Amino acid sequence: MSLALLLPLAMAAAIPSTPDLGKAEGQCRAGERGPAFEVEVLGLKDRAGKLKLEVYPANEQDFLADDNVLVMAGKTFRRVEVPVPASGTPRLCVRLPGPGTYAVSLLHDRDNDRRFSWRIDGIGFSGNPRLGWGKPAVRNVAVSAGSGLTALRIVMNYRSGLGVAPLKSPPRQES
Repeated sequence: MSLALLLPLAMAAAIPSTPDLGKAEGQCRAGERGPAFEVEVLGLKDRAGKLKLEVYPANEQDFLADDNVLVMAGKTFRRVEVPVPASGTPRLCVRLPGPGTYAVSLLHDRDNDRRFSWRIDGIGFSGNPRLGWGKPAVRNVAVSAGSGLTALRIVMNYRSGLGVAPLKSPPRQES
């Protein structure tokens, strides 16, 4: 194995893996100014579990990369995790390091196991690309943030037959 491949693994080992990585940096605070995404979540299958929103650099190498590797390399990684609200349209806010272009993923962790399972959980991305069995191309999920609050809508996708797609008739979500 080359040194170039070993370096990210060694760097990841320097920060213990934790579900809280990126949360302090991603938390929006009342009255705080600066760049952030406000994400409206559409098409939830049910009200079980948690929603986990993550922000990555908008390039193929870093999109959905290991959070430890990104943080150790000084690259953007933000996370917000909240219980699914009992009613209403969920809205999540995540702070950004600055205006720019980012890639955003959203997991509906229905069984609270902190891992994505195609059979149980839902997934969505900024740009709402049509999904196959692999991760979407960054060009289809890249989204620009300005110097203030930037609104996004993410439509959730769940297993449907042999693929994943938005629900045919999403449950009604009141505001």
